[in-house]
Amino acid sequence: MSVEPETARPAGAERLILAFGDSLYAGYGLSRGQSLPDAIQARLRKSGINATIVNAGVSGDTSAAGRQRLAFVLDNLPRKPDLVLLGLGGNDVLRQIAPAETRANMAAMLEELDKRGVPVMLTGMKAPPNLGADYVSAFDAIWPDLAAKHKDALYPFILDGVIGDPALMQGDRVHPNVTGVNRIADKLAPLVGAQLKELPGT
Repeated sequence: MSVEPETARPAGAERLILAFGDSLYAGYGLSRGQSLPDAIQARLRKSGINATIVNAGVSGDTSAAGRQRLAFVLDNLPRKPDLVLLGLGGNDVLRQIAPAETRANMAAMLEELDKRGVPVMLTGMKAPPNLGADYVSAFDAIWPDLAAKHKDALYPFILDGVIGDPALMQGDRVHPNVTGVNRIADKLAPLVGAQLKELPGT
């Protein structure tokens, strides 16, 4: 599938978004310009929002690795972002890291963003059933719990409607292909746009 051409920037104030996560943001296995942040940015611009998304996705990052680099990434942006898309946890599941550790790392990142006054949209992760009911229950609760506590927006499961469908996933069955990415962006971009429109000065 060909990459969509660069969408013309709409008029209006630029909205700076930081997409901070793992390979699902980084665009693992995809061509340049096909990542999820690219797809969301294109849809936002088509809808009339002058959005620029900085892709700070790093393949392989766990929640602990994200926690270690978040402040550095924020400090090196040209200005405070209008919104952060925060998507980590998939590698924690793959490594079967204790849910309590993942929760502590995600909470620490949200506290850092709260301290800086940056709105957040969490893109959640879910554990596969084969890890057992106790693990799944503890892990899956992290994102809705933290979103409620910090009053952040939540997209409950980033791979919703995509994982398990071979037509939408790469051969590793872990990462979406470009069609899958576009399917996710179709759902996520309107939510991001709605949150941006609630910001002051919009």
